[in-house]
Amino acid sequence: MPPSLKALVSVILLAAQLVLCQESSAKSLPKIDHTNEKWFNDFKSKATDKQLYQFLYNMPKGADLHQHSSGSNFPSWWYEIATNSELNGGYSYYTKVALNLCNGYGQNAFGFSSPMLTFVNISAHTYHQLNACEQKNYKALSSLTTTEKEAWQQSLWLDKDFEGRDEFFQAHWQRLNELTSNPYIAAELFVRNMKSFSAEGVIYLESQFNVSAFMTPDGKPQTQEKALIILKQRLAQKDAMETGVTVKLIYQLLRFSPIAEQQLTDIYKFVDKHRDIYVGINMVGREDNGKGHPLRFLSTLRELRQQYPAIALTIHAGEIDEPNFHIRDTLLLGADRIGHGVNLLGDPQTLLLMRHNHYLIEINLISNLLLEYIDDFKNHPFPEYLRTGIPVALSTDDRGMFHSNLTDEFFVAVKSFNLSWQEVLKLSKNSLEYSFLNIEDKQMVSDKFDQNIKSFEQSFKNNGVDSLTKSAVLNEFIRRQYPQLNQSIN
Repeated sequence: MPPSLKALVSVILLAAQLVLCQESSAKSLPKIDHTNEKWFNDFKSKATDKQLYQFLYNMPKGADLHQHSSGSNFPSWWYEIATNSELNGGYSYYTKVALNLCNGYGQNAFGFSSPMLTFVNISAHTYHQLNACEQKNYKALSSLTTTEKEAWQQSLWLDKDFEGRDEFFQAHWQRLNELTSNPYIAAELFVRNMKSFSAEGVIYLESQFNVSAFMTPDGKPQTQEKALIILKQRLAQKDAMETGVTVKLIYQLLRFSPIAEQQLTDIYKFVDKHRDIYVGINMVGREDNGKGHPLRFLSTLRELRQQYPAIALTIHAGEIDEPNFHIRDTLLLGADRIGHGVNLLGDPQTLLLMRHNHYLIEINLISNLLLEYIDDFKNHPFPEYLRTGIPVALSTDDRGMFHSNLTDEFFVAVKSFNLSWQEVLKLSKNSLEYSFLNIEDKQMVSDKFDQNIKSFEQSFKNNGVDSLTKSAVLNEFIRRQYPQLNQSIN
Protein backbone atom coordinates (compact mmCIF):
# COMPACT_ATOMS: atom_id res chain seq x y z
CA MET A 1 0.00 0.00 0.00
CA PRO A 2 1.44 3.41 -0.96
CA PRO A 3 2.49 5.63 1.96
CA SER A 4 -0.06 8.24 1.00
CA LEU A 5 -2.86 5.67 1.07
CA LYS A 6 -1.63 4.32 4.43
CA ALA A 7 -1.79 7.83 5.82
CA LEU A 8 -5.31 8.30 4.51
CA VAL A 9 -6.45 5.01 6.06
CA SER A 10 -4.87 5.99 9.36
CA VAL A 11 -6.74 9.29 9.33
CA ILE A 12 -10.04 7.53 8.57
CA LEU A 13 -9.48 4.98 11.35
CA LEU A 14 -8.59 7.72 13.80
CA ALA A 15 -11.70 9.66 12.87
CA ALA A 16 -13.82 6.54 13.33
CA GLN A 17 -12.31 5.95 16.77
CA LEU A 18 -13.03 9.52 17.78
CA VAL A 19 -16.66 9.16 16.68
CA LEU A 20 -17.01 5.90 18.65
CA CYS A 21 -15.42 7.49 21.71
CA GLN A 22 -17.77 10.48 21.48
CA GLU A 23 -20.79 8.19 21.11
CA SER A 24 -19.62 6.07 24.04
CA SER A 25 -18.98 9.17 26.14
CA ALA A 26 -22.39 10.58 25.23
CA LYS A 27 -24.04 7.34 26.28
CA SER A 28 -22.23 7.39 29.62
CA LEU A 29 -23.25 10.95 30.46
CA PRO A 30 -26.32 11.16 32.69
CA LYS A 31 -29.32 12.57 30.87
CA ILE A 32 -31.04 15.52 32.45
CA ASP A 33 -34.63 14.67 33.27
CA HIS A 34 -36.33 17.97 32.47
CA THR A 35 -39.70 16.68 33.66
CA ASN A 36 -38.03 16.02 37.00
CA GLU A 37 -37.05 19.69 37.18
CA LYS A 38 -40.44 20.97 36.09
CA TRP A 39 -42.30 19.86 39.19
CA PHE A 40 -39.88 21.73 41.45
CA ASN A 41 -39.87 24.84 39.27
CA ASP A 42 -43.66 24.85 39.25
CA PHE A 43 -43.72 24.50 43.02
CA LYS A 44 -41.17 27.31 43.55
CA SER A 45 -43.09 29.67 41.27
CA LYS A 46 -46.37 29.19 43.14
CA ALA A 47 -45.31 28.44 46.71
CA THR A 48 -45.46 30.95 49.50
CA ASP A 49 -42.31 31.37 51.56
CA LYS A 50 -43.98 29.37 54.33
CA GLN A 51 -44.69 26.50 51.94
CA LEU A 52 -41.15 26.58 50.58
CA TYR A 53 -39.69 26.52 54.08
CA GLN A 54 -41.99 23.67 55.07
CA PHE A 55 -40.87 21.76 51.97
CA LEU A 56 -37.18 22.26 52.74
CA TYR A 57 -37.61 21.32 56.39
CA ASN A 58 -39.31 18.05 55.43
CA MET A 59 -36.82 17.37 52.64
CA PRO A 60 -34.23 14.65 53.41
CA LYS A 61 -30.71 16.03 53.69
CA GLY A 62 -27.23 14.56 53.66
CA ALA A 63 -24.61 15.77 56.13
CA ASP A 64 -23.42 18.78 58.07
CA LEU A 65 -19.66 18.74 57.58
CA HIS A 66 -18.82 22.04 59.29
CA GLN A 67 -20.35 22.06 62.74
CA HIS A 68 -18.57 23.25 65.89
CA SER A 69 -20.03 21.18 68.69
CA SER A 70 -19.83 23.82 71.44
CA GLY A 71 -21.12 26.57 69.13
CA SER A 72 -24.07 24.51 67.89
CA ASN A 73 -26.00 24.51 71.16
CA PHE A 74 -28.93 26.81 71.67
CA PRO A 75 -28.82 29.00 74.81
CA SER A 76 -31.95 27.37 76.24
CA TRP A 77 -30.21 23.98 75.98
CA TRP A 78 -27.14 25.29 77.81
CA TYR A 79 -29.29 26.67 80.62
CA GLU A 80 -31.47 23.60 81.01
CA ILE A 81 -28.57 21.16 81.24
CA ALA A 82 -26.21 23.39 83.24
CA THR A 83 -28.87 23.76 85.96
CA ASN A 84 -29.84 20.07 86.01
CA SER A 85 -27.38 18.05 88.09
CA GLU A 86 -28.92 14.79 86.90
CA LEU A 87 -27.98 15.62 83.31
CA ASN A 88 -24.69 17.44 83.87
CA GLY A 89 -22.81 14.95 86.04
CA GLY A 90 -23.47 16.66 89.38
CA TYR A 91 -21.79 20.01 88.60
CA SER A 92 -23.26 23.38 89.61
CA TYR A 93 -22.55 26.82 88.14
CA TYR A 94 -22.50 30.52 88.86
CA THR A 95 -22.74 33.42 86.42
CA LYS A 96 -21.56 37.02 86.67
CA VAL A 97 -24.45 39.48 87.07
CA ALA A 98 -22.58 42.48 88.54
CA LEU A 99 -19.36 44.33 87.69
CA ASN A 100 -17.75 45.43 90.95
CA LEU A 101 -14.08 46.14 90.23
CA CYS A 102 -12.77 44.09 93.12
CA ASN A 103 -9.19 44.24 91.88
CA GLY A 104 -9.18 47.97 91.21
CA TYR A 105 -8.57 49.79 87.97
CA GLY A 106 -6.10 48.91 85.22
CA GLN A 107 -7.17 45.29 84.80
CA ASN A 108 -6.98 43.56 81.42
CA ALA A 109 -10.30 44.41 79.79
CA PHE A 110 -9.32 42.67 76.54
CA GLY A 111 -8.20 39.30 77.91
CA PHE A 112 -10.18 36.10 78.01
CA SER A 113 -11.41 36.92 81.54
CA SER A 114 -12.38 40.55 81.10
CA PRO A 115 -13.66 42.15 84.34
CA MET A 116 -16.13 44.14 82.21
CA LEU A 117 -18.01 41.13 80.78
CA THR A 118 -21.33 40.00 82.27
CA PHE A 119 -22.72 36.45 82.29
CA VAL A 120 -19.34 34.74 82.47
CA ASN A 121 -20.02 31.22 83.78
CA ILE A 122 -17.88 29.43 86.36
CA SER A 123 -18.16 26.17 88.25
CA ALA A 124 -18.96 25.99 91.95
CA HIS A 125 -15.36 24.94 92.56
CA THR A 126 -14.04 28.13 90.94
CA TYR A 127 -16.64 30.26 92.69
CA HIS A 128 -15.49 29.08 96.11
CA GLN A 129 -11.93 30.09 95.26
CA LEU A 130 -12.97 33.75 94.82
CA ASN A 131 -12.69 36.34 97.54
CA ALA A 132 -15.84 37.79 99.13
CA CYS A 133 -15.92 40.84 96.87
CA GLU A 134 -15.64 38.78 93.69
CA GLN A 135 -18.30 36.35 94.86
CA LYS A 136 -20.76 39.24 95.08
CA ASN A 137 -20.48 39.63 91.31
CA TYR A 138 -21.85 36.13 90.78
CA LYS A 139 -25.18 34.44 91.26
CA ALA A 140 -26.12 30.79 91.16
CA LEU A 141 -27.17 30.02 87.60
CA SER A 142 -30.22 28.13 88.84
CA SER A 143 -31.49 31.14 90.81
CA LEU A 144 -31.62 33.76 88.05
CA THR A 145 -34.77 35.86 87.81
CA THR A 146 -36.86 35.64 84.65
CA THR A 147 -35.28 38.86 83.37
CA GLU A 148 -31.77 37.68 84.20
CA LYS A 149 -32.36 34.30 82.60
CA GLU A 150 -33.58 35.92 79.38
CA ALA A 151 -30.58 38.25 79.32
CA TRP A 152 -28.24 35.32 80.04
CA GLN A 153 -29.61 33.41 77.06
CA GLN A 154 -29.44 36.42 74.78
CA SER A 155 -25.81 36.93 75.74
CA LEU A 156 -24.92 33.64 74.02
CA TRP A 157 -26.27 34.36 70.54
CA LEU A 158 -26.12 37.18 68.02
CA ASP A 159 -29.58 38.65 68.53
CA LYS A 160 -28.90 42.36 68.04
CA ASP A 161 -28.14 44.32 64.89
CA PHE A 162 -25.04 45.91 66.38
CA GLU A 163 -23.49 42.56 67.27
CA GLY A 164 -21.14 40.86 64.86
CA ARG A 165 -17.70 39.40 64.48
CA ASP A 166 -16.07 40.99 67.52
CA GLU A 167 -18.96 40.10 69.83
CA PHE A 168 -18.80 36.53 68.56
CA PHE A 169 -15.05 36.01 68.92
CA GLN A 170 -14.45 38.17 71.99
CA ALA A 171 -17.50 37.59 74.18
CA HIS A 172 -19.48 34.46 73.32
CA TRP A 173 -16.83 31.86 74.10
CA GLN A 174 -15.59 33.84 77.08
CA ARG A 175 -19.08 33.81 78.55
CA LEU A 176 -19.53 30.08 78.09
CA ASN A 177 -16.20 29.67 79.83
CA GLU A 178 -16.32 26.69 82.22
CA LEU A 179 -19.61 25.37 80.83
CA THR A 180 -17.54 23.99 77.97
CA SER A 181 -15.28 22.14 80.43
CA ASN A 182 -17.96 19.66 81.52
CA PRO A 183 -17.83 16.37 79.55
CA TYR A 184 -21.37 15.41 80.61
CA ILE A 185 -22.83 18.70 79.36
CA ALA A 186 -20.89 18.29 76.11
CA ALA A 187 -22.19 14.75 75.61
CA GLU A 188 -25.80 15.68 76.45
CA LEU A 189 -25.73 18.65 74.10
CA PHE A 190 -24.24 16.49 71.37
CA VAL A 191 -27.29 14.23 71.52
CA ARG A 192 -29.60 17.26 71.53
CA ASN A 193 -28.00 18.26 68.26
CA MET A 194 -28.44 14.77 66.84
CA LYS A 195 -32.16 14.92 67.64
CA SER A 196 -32.56 18.39 66.17
CA PHE A 197 -30.68 17.52 62.97
CA SER A 198 -32.60 14.26 62.64
CA ALA A 199 -35.90 16.15 62.81
CA GLU A 200 -34.95 18.09 59.69
CA GLY A 201 -33.78 15.03 57.77
CA VAL A 202 -30.00 15.08 58.29
CA ILE A 203 -28.41 11.60 58.38
CA TYR A 204 -24.72 12.32 59.09
CA LEU A 205 -22.83 14.75 61.34
CA GLU A 206 -19.12 15.38 61.22
CA SER A 207 -18.78 17.43 64.38
CA GLN A 208 -15.76 19.37 65.62
CA PHE A 209 -15.43 18.03 69.16
CA ASN A 210 -12.36 18.16 71.40
CA VAL A 211 -11.79 16.17 74.58
CA SER A 212 -8.70 18.02 75.80
CA ALA A 213 -9.99 20.69 78.19
CA PHE A 214 -12.57 18.99 80.37
CA MET A 215 -12.51 19.27 84.17
CA THR A 216 -13.87 17.25 87.08
CA PRO A 217 -16.28 18.93 89.56
CA ASP A 218 -13.37 19.61 91.92
CA GLY A 219 -11.44 21.47 89.22
CA LYS A 220 -8.98 18.74 88.25
CA PRO A 221 -8.20 17.96 84.60
CA GLN A 222 -10.28 15.19 83.08
CA THR A 223 -8.27 12.81 80.93
CA GLN A 224 -9.04 12.71 77.22
CA GLU A 225 -9.69 8.98 77.40
CA LYS A 226 -12.26 9.37 80.19
CA ALA A 227 -13.99 12.26 78.42
CA LEU A 228 -14.25 10.24 75.23
CA ILE A 229 -15.71 7.30 77.14
CA ILE A 230 -18.38 9.62 78.61
CA LEU A 231 -19.34 10.76 75.11
CA LYS A 232 -19.40 7.24 73.66
CA GLN A 233 -21.55 5.98 76.52
CA ARG A 234 -24.05 8.78 75.88
CA LEU A 235 -24.09 8.05 72.16
CA ALA A 236 -24.85 4.41 72.89
CA GLN A 237 -28.05 5.25 74.77
CA LYS A 238 -31.42 4.50 73.19
CA ASP A 239 -32.52 8.06 72.42
CA ALA A 240 -29.27 8.82 70.61
CA MET A 241 -29.45 5.60 68.59
CA GLU A 242 -33.07 6.25 67.64
CA THR A 243 -32.16 9.48 65.86
CA GLY A 244 -30.74 7.41 63.00
CA VAL A 245 -27.93 9.96 62.64
CA THR A 246 -24.43 8.63 61.99
CA VAL A 247 -21.78 10.72 63.77
CA LYS A 248 -18.03 11.08 63.54
CA LEU A 249 -15.70 13.63 65.11
CA ILE A 250 -13.13 16.15 63.93
CA TYR A 251 -10.43 17.33 66.35
CA GLN A 252 -9.85 21.10 66.36
CA LEU A 253 -6.52 22.90 66.57
CA LEU A 254 -6.52 26.57 67.60
CA ARG A 255 -4.24 27.82 64.86
CA PHE A 256 -2.72 30.86 66.57
CA SER A 257 -1.82 29.18 69.88
CA PRO A 258 1.85 29.75 70.79
CA ILE A 259 2.24 25.99 71.20
CA ALA A 260 0.11 24.99 68.21
CA GLU A 261 2.80 22.82 66.63
CA GLN A 262 3.09 20.66 69.74
CA GLN A 263 -0.69 20.54 70.04
CA LEU A 264 -0.96 19.40 66.43
CA THR A 265 1.50 16.60 67.17
CA ASP A 266 -0.52 15.52 70.21
CA ILE A 267 -3.79 15.69 68.28
CA TYR A 268 -2.35 13.61 65.44
CA LYS A 269 -1.35 10.91 67.89
CA PHE A 270 -4.76 10.92 69.61
CA VAL A 271 -6.77 10.84 66.36
CA ASP A 272 -4.62 8.01 65.04
CA LYS A 273 -5.40 6.03 68.20
CA HIS A 274 -9.16 6.66 67.95
CA ARG A 275 -9.90 6.29 64.25
CA ASP A 276 -13.14 4.50 65.12
CA ILE A 277 -14.75 7.87 65.92
CA TYR A 278 -12.27 10.58 64.87
CA VAL A 279 -12.00 10.99 61.11
CA GLY A 280 -9.99 14.19 60.72
CA ILE A 281 -8.40 17.37 62.03
CA ASN A 282 -9.41 21.01 61.54
CA MET A 283 -7.45 24.22 62.13
CA VAL A 284 -9.77 26.86 63.56
CA GLY A 285 -9.63 30.38 64.97
CA ARG A 286 -9.66 33.93 63.62
CA GLU A 287 -7.87 33.98 60.33
CA ASP A 288 -7.03 37.67 60.71
CA ASN A 289 -4.65 36.66 63.50
CA GLY A 290 -1.46 36.31 61.46
CA LYS A 291 0.12 33.96 63.99
CA GLY A 292 -2.10 31.19 62.66
CA HIS A 293 -1.12 31.45 58.97
CA PRO A 294 -1.30 28.06 57.19
CA LEU A 295 2.32 27.63 56.18
CA ARG A 296 3.34 27.75 59.83
CA PHE A 297 2.30 24.08 60.04
CA LEU A 298 3.79 22.73 56.82
CA SER A 299 6.98 21.29 58.28
CA THR A 300 5.15 19.79 61.27
CA LEU A 301 2.62 18.06 59.04
CA ARG A 302 5.37 16.67 56.84
CA GLU A 303 7.08 15.20 59.87
CA LEU A 304 3.82 13.68 61.13
CA ARG A 305 3.13 12.08 57.77
CA GLN A 306 6.43 10.26 58.13
CA GLN A 307 5.07 8.58 61.27
CA TYR A 308 1.31 8.06 60.83
CA PRO A 309 -1.04 6.79 58.14
CA ALA A 310 -2.96 9.57 56.42
CA ILE A 311 -5.35 11.66 58.52
CA ALA A 312 -7.85 13.84 56.66
CA LEU A 313 -7.62 17.62 56.99
CA THR A 314 -10.32 20.25 56.68
CA ILE A 315 -9.09 23.74 57.48
CA HIS A 316 -10.72 27.14 57.90
CA ALA A 317 -9.45 29.34 55.08
CA GLY A 318 -10.77 32.34 53.20
CA GLU A 319 -12.91 33.48 56.16
CA ILE A 320 -11.41 36.92 55.99
CA ASP A 321 -11.97 40.30 54.33
CA GLU A 322 -8.62 40.81 52.65
CA PRO A 323 -7.50 38.98 49.50
CA ASN A 324 -4.73 36.51 50.35
CA PHE A 325 -3.36 33.09 49.46
CA HIS A 326 -4.52 31.21 52.56
CA ILE A 327 -6.73 28.85 50.56
CA ARG A 328 -3.86 27.95 48.25
CA ASP A 329 -1.54 27.49 51.22
CA THR A 330 -4.16 25.36 52.98
CA LEU A 331 -4.30 23.03 49.97
CA LEU A 332 -0.52 22.84 50.16
CA LEU A 333 -0.88 21.58 53.74
CA GLY A 334 -2.87 18.66 52.35
CA ALA A 335 -6.43 19.73 53.11
CA ASP A 336 -9.22 18.17 51.06
CA ARG A 337 -11.90 20.53 52.36
CA ILE A 338 -11.91 24.28 52.92
CA GLY A 339 -14.03 25.85 55.65
CA HIS A 340 -15.78 29.01 54.38
CA GLY A 341 -13.60 29.97 51.37
CA VAL A 342 -15.33 33.36 51.08
CA ASN A 343 -12.38 35.20 49.53
CA LEU A 344 -11.47 32.60 46.87
CA LEU A 345 -12.52 34.93 44.05
CA GLY A 346 -9.55 37.10 45.00
CA ASP A 347 -7.15 34.28 44.10
CA PRO A 348 -8.05 33.33 40.48
CA GLN A 349 -5.27 30.78 40.07
CA THR A 350 -6.42 28.76 43.07
CA LEU A 351 -10.02 29.11 41.92
CA LEU A 352 -9.06 27.54 38.58
CA LEU A 353 -7.22 24.77 40.42
CA MET A 354 -10.32 23.91 42.44
CA ARG A 355 -12.72 23.76 39.48
CA HIS A 356 -13.79 20.17 38.74
CA ASN A 357 -11.28 18.98 41.32
CA HIS A 358 -11.73 16.96 44.51
CA TYR A 359 -11.53 19.89 46.95
CA LEU A 360 -14.80 20.86 48.62
CA ILE A 361 -15.72 24.22 50.16
CA GLU A 362 -17.89 24.03 53.28
CA ILE A 363 -20.33 26.93 52.73
CA ASN A 364 -21.73 28.74 55.79
CA LEU A 365 -24.09 31.40 54.43
CA ILE A 366 -25.63 32.55 57.71
CA SER A 367 -22.34 32.58 59.57
CA ASN A 368 -20.71 34.67 56.84
CA LEU A 369 -23.53 37.21 57.01
CA LEU A 370 -23.73 37.52 60.80
CA LEU A 371 -19.95 37.67 61.21
CA GLU A 372 -19.80 40.40 58.55
CA TYR A 373 -17.72 38.65 55.89
CA ILE A 374 -20.54 39.56 53.49
CA ASP A 375 -23.09 42.35 53.88
CA ASP A 376 -25.84 40.67 51.86
CA PHE A 377 -26.49 37.11 50.74
CA LYS A 378 -26.52 38.33 47.14
CA ASN A 379 -22.81 39.16 47.52
CA HIS A 380 -21.82 35.65 48.58
CA PRO A 381 -19.62 33.78 46.06
CA PHE A 382 -21.45 30.50 46.71
CA PRO A 383 -23.41 30.43 43.40
CA GLU A 384 -20.23 31.17 41.45
CA TYR A 385 -18.58 28.15 43.03
CA LEU A 386 -21.63 25.93 42.60
CA ARG A 387 -22.15 26.82 38.93
CA THR A 388 -18.54 26.74 37.80
CA GLY A 389 -17.82 23.25 39.06
CA ILE A 390 -16.21 23.88 42.45
CA PRO A 391 -17.64 21.27 44.86
CA VAL A 392 -19.63 22.88 47.68
CA ALA A 393 -21.92 21.79 50.51
CA LEU A 394 -24.03 23.82 52.93
CA SER A 395 -23.27 23.67 56.65
CA THR A 396 -24.22 25.45 59.88
CA ASP A 397 -20.93 26.41 61.61
CA ASP A 398 -22.01 27.71 65.08
CA ARG A 399 -25.76 27.48 64.63
CA GLY A 400 -26.60 27.71 68.33
CA MET A 401 -25.02 31.15 68.49
CA PHE A 402 -26.79 32.16 65.27
CA HIS A 403 -30.11 30.53 66.27
CA SER A 404 -30.39 28.73 62.92
CA ASN A 405 -30.38 25.26 61.37
CA LEU A 406 -29.47 23.50 58.12
CA THR A 407 -32.93 24.10 56.65
CA ASP A 408 -32.27 27.83 57.03
CA GLU A 409 -29.12 27.46 54.93
CA PHE A 410 -31.08 25.70 52.17
CA PHE A 411 -33.89 28.25 52.36
CA VAL A 412 -31.47 31.17 52.02
CA ALA A 413 -29.73 29.44 49.11
CA VAL A 414 -32.96 28.68 47.22
CA LYS A 415 -34.42 32.14 47.85
CA SER A 416 -31.25 34.09 47.09
CA PHE A 417 -29.91 32.08 44.16
CA ASN A 418 -32.93 30.32 42.60
CA LEU A 419 -31.46 26.83 42.97
CA SER A 420 -32.70 24.09 40.69
CA TRP A 421 -33.75 20.74 42.12
CA GLN A 422 -30.60 19.14 40.73
CA GLU A 423 -28.51 21.78 42.53
CA VAL A 424 -30.38 21.20 45.78
CA LEU A 425 -29.71 17.48 45.48
CA LYS A 426 -26.07 18.07 44.57
CA LEU A 427 -25.48 19.94 47.82
CA SER A 428 -26.60 16.98 49.91
CA LYS A 429 -24.84 14.44 47.71
CA ASN A 430 -21.59 16.45 47.97
CA SER A 431 -21.90 16.55 51.75
CA LEU A 432 -21.81 12.75 51.80
CA GLU A 433 -19.35 12.20 48.96
CA TYR A 434 -16.77 14.55 50.49
CA SER A 435 -17.21 13.33 54.05
CA PHE A 436 -14.29 11.64 55.76
CA LEU A 437 -16.17 8.40 56.27
CA ASN A 438 -14.56 5.17 55.15
CA ILE A 439 -15.75 3.70 51.85
CA GLU A 440 -18.25 1.26 53.36
CA ASP A 441 -19.89 3.78 55.70
CA LYS A 442 -19.97 6.42 52.97
CA GLN A 443 -21.78 4.03 50.66
CA MET A 444 -24.23 3.17 53.45
CA VAL A 445 -25.24 6.79 54.13
CA SER A 446 -25.30 7.61 50.42
CA ASP A 447 -27.69 4.72 49.75
CA LYS A 448 -29.82 5.83 52.70
CA PHE A 449 -30.03 9.36 51.32
CA ASP A 450 -30.94 8.12 47.84
CA GLN A 451 -33.77 6.04 49.29
CA ASN A 452 -35.00 8.90 51.48
CA ILE A 453 -34.98 11.49 48.73
CA LYS A 454 -36.62 9.17 46.19
CA SER A 455 -39.46 8.45 48.61
CA PHE A 456 -39.84 12.14 49.49
CA GLU A 457 -39.86 13.24 45.86
CA GLN A 458 -42.42 10.65 44.81
CA SER A 459 -44.67 11.45 47.76
CA PHE A 460 -44.58 15.16 47.00
CA LYS A 461 -45.31 14.61 43.32
CA ASN A 462 -48.33 12.51 44.29
CA ASN A 463 -49.70 14.58 47.17
CA GLY A 464 -48.14 18.04 46.98
CA VAL A 465 -47.91 20.08 50.18
CA ASP A 466 -50.19 17.59 51.93
CA SER A 467 -47.22 15.22 52.02
CA LEU A 468 -45.26 17.67 54.22
CA THR A 469 -46.36 16.24 57.55
CA LYS A 470 -43.55 17.46 59.83
CA SER A 471 -44.17 20.88 61.35
CA ALA A 472 -41.16 23.07 60.68
CA VAL A 473 -39.23 24.56 63.59
CA LEU A 474 -38.54 28.26 63.09
CA ASN A 475 -35.43 29.55 64.83
CA GLU A 476 -34.80 33.19 65.62
CA PHE A 477 -32.48 33.98 62.71
CA ILE A 478 -34.98 32.96 60.06
CA ARG A 479 -37.78 34.79 61.88
CA ARG A 480 -35.81 38.04 61.88
CA GLN A 481 -34.47 37.69 58.36
CA TYR A 482 -37.81 36.69 56.81
CA PRO A 483 -40.63 38.17 58.95
CA GLN A 484 -43.24 36.67 56.61
CA LEU A 485 -42.41 33.27 58.13
CA ASN A 486 -43.37 34.28 61.65
CA GLN A 487 -46.90 32.97 61.36
CA SER A 488 -47.39 29.35 62.31
CA ILE A 489 -46.29 26.85 59.68
CA ASN A 490 -48.41 23.75 59.31
